[in-house]
Amino acid sequence: MDTADVDLVTHGELEVEGRLLDASNATLYCSLRLDGRTANAVYKPIAGERPLWDFPDGTLAGREVATYAIATASGLGRVPPTVLRDGPLGEGMVQLWIDSGPTELVDVVAPDDVPEGWHVVLHAHDRFGTPVVLAHSARHDVAELALLDVIVNNTDRKGGHVLLGADGQVYGVDHGICLHADPKLRTVLWGWAGKPVPPESARKLERLLDLLDHSLGDTLTEHLTDAEIDALRARTRDLLDTGAFPAPHDTIRAIPWPLF
Repeated sequence: MDTADVDLVTHGELEVEGRLLDASNATLYCSLRLDGRTANAVYKPIAGERPLWDFPDGTLAGREVATYAIATASGLGRVPPTVLRDGPLGEGMVQLWIDSGPTELVDVVAPDDVPEGWHVVLHAHDRFGTPVVLAHSARHDVAELALLDVIVNNTDRKGGHVLLGADGQVYGVDHGICLHADPKLRTVLWGWAGKPVPPESARKLERLLDLLDHSLGDTLTEHLTDAEIDALRARTRDLLDTGAFPAPHDTIRAIPWPLF
């Protein structure tokens, strides 16, 4: 993504074309136009957010913007350009739409059909009693998205939120319930649990800590509480101190439902 993409989602004329009905909050599919350039976007107006008892502070839109800022500043994971701006239904989150192909990065398949090199996360049975497994790609950029989920404390990383864009890049979307101060990590990307954090990723975590004490920290105060920013900093330090991807916590439901 380049600055032109950010300019487009920030300043482009936004026109609603439809609604994504499977979303729990108002999620609108829109067109964007700016200086002869067009694209599509997701628009989530704050007015359409359902209150969540365990996320009483700020807005879901603000958490999406904060996650984009963290990913972009650190280089961990890739989130489409995401801004908070006015729209046809008031202020909300606007995010560039990612066109994705038929290739899946997370899937539920028969045990013998797991793609070569993939990580198996969960063994189960389907409604007919047939054995199946939840598995995901072992790509490095998927691993970095998994690390992003750890530091932003993603409460809902479903398989459908991991996209392989038409440009060949991996994107994470739907970050409205991230960045709580309490441990709430729920994700389908557990394939690296207990494995070492790659040196390149560790350097990005170190960069994030530095930025949190400077420009990024100032940006996040617009969307998060001091306690939430402190918890973000603590999770990043913990990852660096342990040097390994975390394992699921015994007292927290570790995988979201539905899976996709």
